[in-house]
Amino acid sequence: MENSPLLDSALRQELSALYAAPSRAYHGIGHIEAMLALAHEYHARLADPEAVEAAIWFHDAVYDSRARDNEAQSAALARERLAGRADARRLDRIAAMIEATATHVLPGFADAGAARDAALFLDMDLAVLGADPQTYAAYEQAVRQEYDWVPQSGWVAGRAAVLRGFLAREHIFHTPEFRARFEARARENVRASLAALEAHAQSGQNQSGLSA
Repeated sequence: MENSPLLDSALRQELSALYAAPSRAYHGIGHIEAMLALAHEYHARLADPEAVEAAIWFHDAVYDSRARDNEAQSAALARERLAGRADARRLDRIAAMIEATATHVLPGFADAGAARDAALFLDMDLAVLGADPQTYAAYEQAVRQEYDWVPQSGWVAGRAAVLRGFLAREHIFHTPEFRARFEARARENVRASLAALEAHAQSGQNQSGLSA
């Protein structure tokens, strides 16, 4: 079982079809490919690179911006499709990494290698926050497109809360490597985005006569 590959070409094609849905302006195959490129770059630091690759492929396999259980559903799909390809402990680690993308809080792995893999995996998922300003702006626009059903006032309030949550953390990234590479730029990007949202909200209040 452990000698069999977790992911074969047929399974990658199946998942690629899910990520090709037109509703996925950001959470599509481009996001997966970006994370896979980072996983390749940090391959030597991963204890179980194949499990991290599987978590990357499955972590947004189920994605509906109106739902609140995408991560749990994606983890369940991983368990189903990877059954027979890994033992129960390895499946548990993969599922826990996927579920952790709901909060980006590290799962409580006792094994040091598994804990480091999870930290790197979660950092890869958030690396776009530390991208150059143009790439970050395209990411923000794409996420807004995925939530186009949310009225602008609701989007401003909700997105601002998410961004404040990132800034409130001692570190956005879990690993020293990603902090050194992305933390400063990520905080600049997030602060700029939050300032724009707050300015938009203030403008709306002024126009409605709710404030001077």
